[in-house]
Amino acid sequence: MGLIAFVIWQWFHPGSERATRITWLTAASMILNAIWLGVTQVGWLWPSVVVILTLAVVLGLLLRCLGESRPTSTLEAVVVDGTFGVYLGWVAVASVANVTAVLVASGVDPGEGVATVLAVVVLAVAVALGAVFALALAARWTVAAAMAWALAWIAVGRLTSGPASVTVAVAAVVSALAILAVTAYARHRHAGGTTRVPANAPDGRVHA
Repeated sequence: MGLIAFVIWQWFHPGSERATRITWLTAASMILNAIWLGVTQVGWLWPSVVVILTLAVVLGLLLRCLGESRPTSTLEAVVVDGTFGVYLGWVAVASVANVTAVLVASGVDPGEGVATVLAVVVLAVAVALGAVFALALAARWTVAAAMAWALAWIAVGRLTSGPASVTVAVAAVVSALAILAVTAYARHRHAGGTTRVPANAPDGRVHA
């Protein structure tokens, strides 16, 4: 729905400089998404990993381009920045989940205990990605919220269906909260770093 809204918005704003800058990246993301759906449907597991990781990189570059200038309206912020922020957040978690699913489908069976540890490690990787996105992409709430939402569903899945694991479910919830926390910290740090010293503050300190 978000991508459809973006296409409609772009149709009515053909002169948007921000939309022009991301035209090719947007097209690439849509093509990669279609390819990923195709290769997963036919069972090409490892190619699906390559495609979704490439998609994540493309979306990261797209958001970097958007970050070079501010949206001109609230509608643009929601439809353009919001759509691709959520898109990247979902793809990031889907990427690590995709790798895990491919390993399992390839016959990797480390045993229940080791599998739980590996699942927690995968969740830690998701948190690391969330931190990278927060620091590199101006701490976008849309990215963090999408990742947290996806991780919450992983927690629900591990509590309500197989393979059930309370440990992994708790780790998923903690990971979601960690991503939200690091994003909040990055936003606070960014806001502090961009605060200007008033001209009437001769001591060089920022006054409230």
